[in-house]
Amino acid sequence: MKYPHIDPVFFEIGPLQLRWYGLMYIIGFLCAYLILVRVSKKQGYEMHRREIEDLLSYSVAGLIIGARLGYCAFYNLSFYLSHPLKCFAVWEGGMSFHGGLIGLVMAGYLYARLNKKSLLMLADMGALAATPGLFFGRIGNFINAELYGRVTDVPWGMVFPGGGFLPRHPSQLYEAFSEGLLLFLILFFISMKVKVRGVLISSFLILYGIMRFYLEFFREPDSQLGFVIGTLTMGQVLCVLMIGAGACILITVLKSRRDSRDNKL
Repeated sequence: MKYPHIDPVFFEIGPLQLRWYGLMYIIGFLCAYLILVRVSKKQGYEMHRREIEDLLSYSVAGLIIGARLGYCAFYNLSFYLSHPLKCFAVWEGGMSFHGGLIGLVMAGYLYARLNKKSLLMLADMGALAATPGLFFGRIGNFINAELYGRVTDVPWGMVFPGGGFLPRHPSQLYEAFSEGLLLFLILFFISMKVKVRGVLISSFLILYGIMRFYLEFFREPDSQLGFVIGTLTMGQVLCVLMIGAGACILITVLKSRRDSRDNKL
């Protein structure tokens, strides 16, 4: 298949440029806001619209700072230790999902402490609301022709600019539809059937980790890192930790619920 060659800049006035990738972030946050408002009303999360707006503000800051610092720490630490000011050069690219997740957790913890909210409740809300952002973020990667896949001979392989002359997996699209759309549908179904706090966020961590771990086999490893442990990439190593964290949360909340039920008997 032919790569569609979409101009990453969709609007330009003089030196001002608006890029598709930035627009994808905006759309993702807008979808997150709409989902948070809806689930708060339908599922009794007891969050008013103003509180949701404040939470989203914390989340935006936590995501951007965490994603950038995570990239610097996980994917090119030696370079950024030698050039620390480059950490602020976000326009040069380089954002890490796992770093962004850590930033979101820290922002959520701060918001929960300041506003006396349950961190597990906020995490469950965020798990469902984050998936559209994952979808649109990967679409932005595809438009930018970055984070492309490994060389392949499948009929839908594409020759990406900067990726050489051989066709590659459009792994950004694989991730968009699995970690974005499919994960949203699964989590939405779980939210309808299970009302135990902590189950949604633990399911998100486990399922995203599994999906991303598998799809990393189709994605070209980062050139500055390559494979970090055997044939595993840094993304896969971080996903293993993510799956472990999700399993620990799930076991803890289910055990706590069982103990609470036993005490009532």
